[in-house]
Amino acid sequence: MFQVIIIIGIILILLILFMIYRVITLVDIARKKKGEGDPRFSRISSSNKVNAFLFIAFFILDGGWMAWYSYARFDEYVLPVASLHGHDYEGIFWITMAITMFIFIVTHILLFWFSYRYQYKIGAKALYYPDNIKLEVAWTILPAIVLALLVFTGWRVWTDITDPAPEDAEVIELLGYQFAWTARYPGRDNKLGAFDYRLIDADNQLGMDFTDRANFDDIVVATGPIYVPKGRPVLLRIRARDVLHSVFMPHFRLKMDAVPGMPTRFSFTPDKTTQEMRDQLNNQEFNFELACTEICGRGHFSMRREIIVVEAEEYQSWVNSQKSWLSNNPDYLSNVPDELKELALISAGISENEASKASINTNSSN
Repeated sequence: MFQVIIIIGIILILLILFMIYRVITLVDIARKKKGEGDPRFSRISSSNKVNAFLFIAFFILDGGWMAWYSYARFDEYVLPVASLHGHDYEGIFWITMAITMFIFIVTHILLFWFSYRYQYKIGAKALYYPDNIKLEVAWTILPAIVLALLVFTGWRVWTDITDPAPEDAEVIELLGYQFAWTARYPGRDNKLGAFDYRLIDADNQLGMDFTDRANFDDIVVATGPIYVPKGRPVLLRIRARDVLHSVFMPHFRLKMDAVPGMPTRFSFTPDKTTQEMRDQLNNQEFNFELACTEICGRGHFSMRREIIVVEAEEYQSWVNSQKSWLSNNPDYLSNVPDELKELALISAGISENEASKASINTNSSN
C-alpha cells in the first residue's frame, strides 16, 4: 500500500511540474517579450531555445553514459565463447556491430546538432536543396556495397555453421515440451532409434518405437545435467512435443527452434570444458545452460537445463555408466517383436530375472 501511495505522489508531482511549465509558456507567449506585433511570435516562446539546448545536453549526457557503461560492463553482457564455430560467429557479429555503430553515431550527431543549429528563428529561411546526383549515387552505392559484403560474409559463416555434421559426430536428441527438456543418447550402436508421436504415453514421453532395434540401448536423461564432450562434433537433433520451443545455448552461440512435426538440427564442437570455463571466469559455480527462448506458456521460465562439458574420455565413461531406457522400463519389452526380444535383452542389458518380472507384470495388467 505504501508503494502505491509513493507512485501516486510521483505522478501528482509530475503533473504539477507539467502544469507549471505550461503556465510559464502561456504567460511568455502572452507577453511577447520580443518581436511584438509579429504574428509568428505568438507560436513560440523561450522554451524554443531551452528545448534546443536540451537536445545537445541529452546527447552528451546520455551518449557519454552509454559509452561508459558499454566499456565498464562489457564483460558482464558479452559472454565468453565455448565452441569452435562461435569464434567465427563473434567475428562477423563485431564487424557488423562496428559498422552499424559508426553509422548510428554519425547520424545521431547530425540529428541532435541540426535540432540545435536549426531551431526556429524569426526571419530564418530554409535552404532549398532540390537534388545532387553525385551525392545520391554515393549514398546509394556505398551502403549497397557495405551491406552486400556483410550479407555474403554472414552467409558464408552461417553455411559453415549449418553444414552437415561429420559422420562420427556424437548424436544427442533434444525434445522440448511444456515445460522441460529431455535428452536422448544413442547407446553402443551410436544410432538413435525411430520415434512415433502416437506411441507417446506417461512413461514413453519420446514416443520411442521398439520395433526398431536401434532403440533398445538408447539412453534417456529426463532430469539432471546434459553431458557433451569437448573437442568432438555434437549433432543435436531437435524436436518439440506440443508447442513451439527454442534451443538456446548462449556460450556455444547456438540457437535453433524446436518445431512440432518438423525436426531441426544444429551441430557444434565445444572447445572448453566446464572446469576450464570456471577457471577462466574465476567462478567455480559456473555452468553452461540450455534455455528456451520462445514464450511457450506459463511455465516457460522453468525450461532450463545445465550442460556439463567434459573431456572425451570422461564423457565416454559417463555414457557407459548409464542404463538404457528399456532396462529402466522393462515392461515395454511387450512392445518388442518376438523375434527381436532376445536381442533387446542383450542390447538393453536386461537380466533374465528382470525380464521375468516384466513378463509377470505385463501378464497381470493384461
